[in-house]
Amino acid sequence: MITKNNKKTIRSWAFFDWANSAYNLVITSTIFPAYYTIITTTKEHGDKVEFFGRTFVNTSLSNYALSLAYLIMAFALPMLSSIADRRGNKKSFMKFFTYVGGAACIGLYFFKLDTLEMSIILFAIAAMGYIGGVLFSNSYLPEIATEEHQDRVSAQGFSYGYIGSVLLQLICFLFVLKPEWFGITDASFPPRLSFLLVGVWWIGFSQIPFSALPNGTPQHDKVKTNILKDGFSELSKVWTQVKQMRVLKGFLVSFFFYSMGVQTIMLAAAGFAEKTLKLGTAKLIAVILIIQLVAIPGAMLMSYLAKKIGNINVLIMVVVVWIGCCVFGYYITNEYQFYSLAAIVGLIMGGIQSLSRSTYSKYLPVDTKDSTSFFSFYDVTEKLAIVIGLFSFAYIEDLTGNIRYSIIALASFFIVGLVLLVLLRKNEHKESLKL
Repeated sequence: MITKNNKKTIRSWAFFDWANSAYNLVITSTIFPAYYTIITTTKEHGDKVEFFGRTFVNTSLSNYALSLAYLIMAFALPMLSSIADRRGNKKSFMKFFTYVGGAACIGLYFFKLDTLEMSIILFAIAAMGYIGGVLFSNSYLPEIATEEHQDRVSAQGFSYGYIGSVLLQLICFLFVLKPEWFGITDASFPPRLSFLLVGVWWIGFSQIPFSALPNGTPQHDKVKTNILKDGFSELSKVWTQVKQMRVLKGFLVSFFFYSMGVQTIMLAAAGFAEKTLKLGTAKLIAVILIIQLVAIPGAMLMSYLAKKIGNINVLIMVVVVWIGCCVFGYYITNEYQFYSLAAIVGLIMGGIQSLSRSTYSKYLPVDTKDSTSFFSFYDVTEKLAIVIGLFSFAYIEDLTGNIRYSIIALASFFIVGLVLLVLLRKNEHKESLKL
């Protein structure tokens, strides 16, 4: 049994974000996208690459791979959460996905153009490891913090993630920028070493939450049929409950649409910057570091504003800013404009993720025993949004040959999410009047 609001437990839980955010920063946001774009752009074929006999635009291929990884996990999460709830072993699943994701990152050390196929597969597997670990980590939030503290605790987790990932990024930064300091002559070695360090960091620091968090509480009353049926039965059960909860349902639908934009921008921004502005690895890393540092006070600011004016009002404000960022991003022509946009994105990036997680947690039934299943539903919603967002981004670039047009699609997702949040605010007000 977890004692809620225990500082030590919360701090240990937050270290999971510290551990796995290194993957998010190095692999999805900085060094991997820059390295990948550079080595897959050749004089002979331009930005076209061959993957198991088919030709793709290089950035489209990586986005398709991520999209597939998220799609697979969207279908796997219900089954996994059902097993975890029934057996009370969600920490075991956290460990499994951490070790798989970390090992895949270590395997990317061998990524060169002649190992493209295997490296793209490892890239997708690393994403699956990250996705699975986050689900089971998120499901601890309502168990370790009471409702009034969940915004702060959620923000603390994201802040730990930003700090931890920046520290590792700085270490990798030295190898990438100053290889001569270490006697490195192979230009591909620093980024590949960075991938290896991510895997070691991810697995190593995850031992802190693994040593402190309990496995979970077995639910022996759950019907034991088969994994597939149980998993989607749990998802169906949660959906049945969600349909009866007007505000929670409204939030999930709005979250689905604005997540298409948020997550796709976070996953595809580095490739966009490298392809359109040719920033180079060094400048790209510096920009992302600034984003991460700005994101820490951003997450805390959103938590503070939520206490003052309410979660939904803050989310509405932030989504409006995201729409403005999309419009600005479409017209970007130089690196200084990108730096300005990056600072704004950094401020709102952590806030919208942290606040979305805690808002959902607050809307859950009080003292629910199915926290993993409810957060599985939340994660499935987010992962399907990412699949659609990434696929749209990649397909539009493939279709038009211009990655800028993909930004327009993201803006439309944000607009729909904004409208739904405004409607949700009205419904939330009506519900509160009934109480």
